[in-house]
Amino acid sequence: MDHGEHGMTMDLPPFTLARGLEFTGDPFFLAACLVALALYGWAVLRLRRRGDAWPVARTVAWVTGLASIVLVMSTGLNQYGMVMFSVHMVQHMVISMVSPILLLLGAPVTLALRALPTARRGHRGPRELLVALLHSRYVRIISHPAFTIPMFIASLYGLYFTPLFDWLMGSTAGHIAMMVHFLAVGLAFFWPIMGVDPGPHRPGYIMRMLELFAGMPFHAFFGIALMMATAPMVGTYADPPVSLGLDALADQQAAGGIAWAFSEIPSVIVLVALLYQWHGSEERQARRSDRAADRDGDQELTAYNAYLASLQSRGR
Repeated sequence: MDHGEHGMTMDLPPFTLARGLEFTGDPFFLAACLVALALYGWAVLRLRRRGDAWPVARTVAWVTGLASIVLVMSTGLNQYGMVMFSVHMVQHMVISMVSPILLLLGAPVTLALRALPTARRGHRGPRELLVALLHSRYVRIISHPAFTIPMFIASLYGLYFTPLFDWLMGSTAGHIAMMVHFLAVGLAFFWPIMGVDPGPHRPGYIMRMLELFAGMPFHAFFGIALMMATAPMVGTYADPPVSLGLDALADQQAAGGIAWAFSEIPSVIVLVALLYQWHGSEERQARRSDRAADRDGDQELTAYNAYLASLQSRGR
């Protein structure tokens, strides 16, 4: 692999946190995140100008999600990720599991549906196109567990254990395409599970948890396979630059440990979010039942008491 194609030399100094955080990474993701941040900010301001509220927590989640992408793709981490398997694995796990969860908690689809203006009768504006997309057959397919779970798994085994990974890492465009794929797969996998934005598949909370845990063990198995290997398994990282003073097998084992750890951490985050949503849903249902009881004079309770009284009279 010609590392010069990626704007790097073969004499990278040993990795340190200070070097990793320098803004010397890929400008593509930085520009894309700035555009996404500007569009989200415009939508929030539009809601507030007309007197509508938007939860601050959702804005914080969106900004944090974009920041996580910039951190791993637009800093020195990206340069070291081209020659260090362990750093690359941090990039992969963050952009495919942490960033999607945070972005989805920002509820961008819900915000867009509320902020975009409704087109005139007989016309189709951005809002109408978005609604049509959400109800399209394409979105129903890519958001179905029968598609998202296998794709989530194939993004690990189908890339790293085949020549496809080395081919993509051979060019800047291929590397960007691979990282965009990781982000897209993560968004598609966690979208129906998180259940924040509207979508064609909205299973119950128990089913969402089952979908979540269906894919996580494969991350653990992937990490264990890397840690247990007795030789480098990925050609790109089989011969790291001498200046790094790095052992390829030890670096691969560190990458496996990172993959294994990330099979647990995001799962806990999503599980907490699901339990919180479930609790909130139960509270809303209870409030709706209370309001209905207030409107009808609690006729359901009255009818139930009458039923018990009739049973008692029959027993006598």
